[in-house]
Amino acid sequence: MYKWITGLALSTLLAAGMAVAQETKPAPPASASQPAQPAQAAPAPALPNVESADILKQNQAERNRVQPGNNAPVWRAIKDGGAHYSSLPGAESGVLIQPKAQFPGQAYGTTAGEAWRQYRNGPLTSIGAGLLLAVLFVMVLLYFIKGPVRNQHAPTGRLIERFTPAERFVHWAVAISFVLLAATGIIILFGKHFLLPLLGHTLFSWLGYACKNIHNFVGPLFTVSIIVFFVMYVRDNLPAREDLGWLARLGGLVGGKTPRAGRFNAGEKIWFWGGLTVLGLVVSASGFVLDMLVPGLAYTRADMQVANIVHVVGTVLMMAGSIGHIYLGTVGMEGAYQGMRHGYVDDTWAREHHDLWYEQVQNGDVPRVRSRARAQQRGPDEAPALKV
Repeated sequence: MYKWITGLALSTLLAAGMAVAQETKPAPPASASQPAQPAQAAPAPALPNVESADILKQNQAERNRVQPGNNAPVWRAIKDGGAHYSSLPGAESGVLIQPKAQFPGQAYGTTAGEAWRQYRNGPLTSIGAGLLLAVLFVMVLLYFIKGPVRNQHAPTGRLIERFTPAERFVHWAVAISFVLLAATGIIILFGKHFLLPLLGHTLFSWLGYACKNIHNFVGPLFTVSIIVFFVMYVRDNLPAREDLGWLARLGGLVGGKTPRAGRFNAGEKIWFWGGLTVLGLVVSASGFVLDMLVPGLAYTRADMQVANIVHVVGTVLMMAGSIGHIYLGTVGMEGAYQGMRHGYVDDTWAREHHDLWYEQVQNGDVPRVRSRARAQQRGPDEAPALKV
């Protein structure tokens, strides 16, 4: 039986070898009476616009016959931007490379994905980092040259309730969620430029993955907190006539005396409407798109790229404004942090920085703080301690 199997295998190999030899047998030389035919020109390359998969297969088969290993027709079809077959579900699953497009600052002809990557890692990153560093540098100079804003008179020891516990809770919810988002966002956007060389690829990849998850889960909490914050504080942040005087004197930088202000001055109102409300909603909306939380949206590459650019621009501007807000609310103004930390401010601080609001409290025009304010006006010895 083994002899029969061996003979069958040898006969099969012999037949295959004769077939190959017959196919590779050189053609007979042309006779003198028959002139030599010129070599047949290579077929023209396939057009970029492929109408069907069958045409693509034919073009690729022809190219493989002439130039084995050259799959230029396939890549022309991929770079054409049209949708082809894919077994993966989802929008644009059959488009491997976006069609050519032009982003700001990019040369014509760059694919949209590469243009977005260069624009995000180039101008957006460099300008954003420069803006944040410039604002931080100005705040440092302001602190060491001018120093914090001091009260002109000694504290009286009488305390006035400036923020209720509910108001402070909402404010700190906004502040803590924003700081987490800002810290993780800085690592995601700028980390590979200053942390990757120090930590290495492995550790930085774990850090970036953790920051991405923290960013994605804290983002919706931040949106909810700013909505509640807006509802709670909008009444006291409506524009008023005294705001024009505050802006004209730049909050006391011109003239040396603090202008008149209500519960919130014009600078705080600008931050409330521009920084928290407008930029907060822009950042939240673009973040929901990036988290794929908007129902009915196609979530194409172009949609996600535009949302990413809007998100980066909005967050950088919001972080730049928050640096000034945090500076004035902590070390930049005497007594400001105590108001948000404990809820109470000294009688002197209220009279010097928010005199109109102070008059409303004294006259009983602000009912929700009137009773607490009068209860604390029992003299320096009996007033509750205010930590400085």
